Amino acid sequence: MIALAISSNPWLDALVRLGAVAVLLPLGVIWLTWLERKVIGRLQQRLGPMRVGPYGILQGIADTIKLITKEDLRPVTADRWTFELAPFVIVVPVIMALVALPFTAEILIRNMTLGLFYIVAVSSLSIVGVIMAGWGSDNKYALLGGVRAGAQLISYEVPLVLTVVAIAMLGQTMNLALIVADQHRTPFIAYQPLGFIIFAIAGLAELYRQPFDIPVAESEVVGGATVEYSGIRWSMFQLGEFASLVLISILGSLIFLGGWTWPLSHNVGGWVQAAVMVVKTFTFILAFMWMRASLPRLRIDQLMSLCWQILLPFTLLQIIINGLALVYNWPDWTLTLMSGSAAVALVFVVYQAARRSGVALQPAAQSVGSVL
Repeated sequence: MIALAISSNPWLDALVRLGAVAVLLPLGVIWLTWLERKVIGRLQQRLGPMRVGPYGILQGIADTIKLITKEDLRPVTADRWTFELAPFVIVVPVIMALVALPFTAEILIRNMTLGLFYIVAVSSLSIVGVIMAGWGSDNKYALLGGVRAGAQLISYEVPLVLTVVAIAMLGQTMNLALIVADQHRTPFIAYQPLGFIIFAIAGLAELYRQPFDIPVAESEVVGGATVEYSGIRWSMFQLGEFASLVLISILGSLIFLGGWTWPLSHNVGGWVQAAVMVVKTFTFILAFMWMRASLPRLRIDQLMSLCWQILLPFTLLQIIINGLALVYNWPDWTLTLMSGSAAVALVFVVYQAARRSGVALQPAAQSVGSVL
């Protein structure tokens, strides 16, 4: 009776679903924090958390209790409203984006006709929160970190959005459920390998993960825009980062890997669909964690050049390829051929750029007293 009453009222049904997301998201972040420490520990040949609970499984709960009870400090000269609202401006847009993100055909809050457009538009608001955190702290290091973070987010938002536009062109819709249904035979990664590579690189940059972690790296600008935050407010930035990780991973699974349909059919059960989505989503999440433990940090000039001089032209090339294929009604294999060739060219260009900017690890000659 209660379930029927809730489902019959669309506003109450949406409120209950949103409440479930608001409850599950922090719990998921606690578990993902533990998982990332374990994954990176194994990659670096160490154990990771082991002390708190069996295999360290309670470490995330201990950290949560510490952050909740830790003193919440605010600089005397900080702008109060800007400083205190910044964490909410970062977290709330991510939760709003999750509203339009279907996990399966039945597990969703709302399936919007323009869901892809809505997700891109709402998730971009987090840029404002990072700049607010840096500006409101009244700290030159925080301001510099906030400006760097804003420049990185704005820059890599462009190729990320354009790859989503390329997917919308291919599927002829912005409804995520219809895009997933269109991949029941072949996932779009087969037709858009170039777009997938650019989406993954831009996603890493949007998440501040290696090699794009300059805005939050302690060795760069003493922790970035959040240097003056502590306690529960700092944990909200952490919540926003992991929530964005889940958002990018689910979105990539839906638009490139076939979502809950491929390699299954439309009439499979909901639990099977959920299992497929869990596997695909965690493939993305573990890949992002792997990159964090494996890649060195880029310089700020390399970071910006990669976006504007390499990724953006190749993203526009992908859109041109899609446009030609749609206008002239070319067969699907031509998309695979052209996009795959462009992906190989992208890898080659990035490799050559890395070689040109490389620094020798060991100088050829080194005298006593040399600064090298």
